[in-house]
Amino acid sequence: MKIKSSEKYGAVVIELKGNVMGGDDTKEFNELLHKYVDEGKTNVVVDLSDVKFMNSSGLGMLISGLTTMKKANGSLKLARVTEKIESLLVITKLVTIFEFYDTVDEAVNSFPK
Repeated sequence: MKIKSSEKYGAVVIELKGNVMGGDDTKEFNELLHKYVDEGKTNVVVDLSDVKFMNSSGLGMLISGLTTMKKANGSLKLARVTEKIESLLVITKLVTIFEFYDTVDEAVNSFPK
């Protein structure tokens, strides 16, 4: 998995690419989130458009990220979720926990100004 982050209109956009399998990637993802929290940046959008596959550890990584941001009085939202990943979220009932949007811009604009 590759992780790339940028900032857009006061929100952090994290792009995940490849297979999200947890493991070492989870550590890198969590360290990145904690770095942004330390900088006071707590509105995060995770762009999943280039994710090919996600296992339960990958889902756990996203849940952990959501928890991290909520504890910091922030939010983590998903954008450009592929059909494959969306069906995974439906099966695991995580659609009720995550907010997700068709585009990164919609997700960014959904944060309170």
